[in-house]
Amino acid sequence: MVIEDLALLFIRGLGSRGIVHLIEHFGSAEAIFRAPLNTLVNETKLRKDVAERIVAKEGMHDAEREIEYCRKNQIIAIAATDDDYPEALRETSDRPHVLFVKGNLKALHMRTLSMVGTREATPSGILAVDKIVGGLATQISDLCIVSGLAYGIDSACHRSALTHNATTVAVVADTLPNVSPAPNRNLADEILRQGGALVSELHSQSKQNGQLFIARNRIIAALSMGTIVVESPASGGSLATADIADSYGRTVMAIPGRATDTQSFGSNNLIRCGKARLILTANDVIEDMGWDITQPVEEVCEASPLDSLPPNEQLIYKAFDNAATLDWTGIIAETGLTLGELAMALMDMELKGVIRSLPGKRYERI
Repeated sequence: MVIEDLALLFIRGLGSRGIVHLIEHFGSAEAIFRAPLNTLVNETKLRKDVAERIVAKEGMHDAEREIEYCRKNQIIAIAATDDDYPEALRETSDRPHVLFVKGNLKALHMRTLSMVGTREATPSGILAVDKIVGGLATQISDLCIVSGLAYGIDSACHRSALTHNATTVAVVADTLPNVSPAPNRNLADEILRQGGALVSELHSQSKQNGQLFIARNRIIAALSMGTIVVESPASGGSLATADIADSYGRTVMAIPGRATDTQSFGSNNLIRCGKARLILTANDVIEDMGWDITQPVEEVCEASPLDSLPPNEQLIYKAFDNAATLDWTGIIAETGLTLGELAMALMDMELKGVIRSLPGKRYERI
């Protein structure tokens, strides 16, 4: 992640698909901001006014503010060009270029399964969730349940994962660390305590609107290779998520409900029309997903902290070989990094627990 990745979010008139298009053309955010106006307009067919804002580096000041906001709130920002970015999400053409994460980044790289449903959940639906999640958790050690932290089925999915000691990720349509609905703040805190994560594509200066929940659903669908609809009426966000998952070529599954139950009309119709596979048990999910659970989980060997760090962070880590503490000036002298590169790297390293800040704007390696 470099400051240019964040700056792209603040270019007026440039949305997610536009950023993806530019990244695919130029290869990196830095190359985009180095490109001349005529290249941006003629080669990428970008609107001239948008191209002019990029050439003028319009988003840099806002990006600097965002770095400070993330640091204060212990939020990790990862770009689609970073190794930490979820591979399944990277495959989609409308992915957010920057993902904001609070909590455990490793949760995004586990065996993820998205589960969604109605806010007006029935006792039968909640029981079905617990049966599926519980059955999966006993067979899959790296299971991660992804949902949207909404009332009803979403909350039941998160709570069931926590009950059965599985990891869970909540994708929210809020600026982190805020979550909605507000009464689910305690649930969000518990997700973090048990090694899960909160995820959003919204930076701190985002304006709330009703369309954000629709956009949020695509991330829920994209983070997993499979999506389960537990209960859904004739229309609603869970059906939209199922449609998006199908458009990504992901496996869509649904738990059937009673024919007379209006809360299951949508999920039943998905099965009837052949848009979703009917599942009744955790083993059905494992079979439909093609998961191999016969192989033992590979043990992770103890490694040096340096091995898992991006290049800029490795430079900073090594800079402390000859000094117990360093300030920004000292680190820049040792590494040759720019101020923007240093600010981003220090923030991520603090959140990873590799370094810690000291009084007087100094740092030490942990």
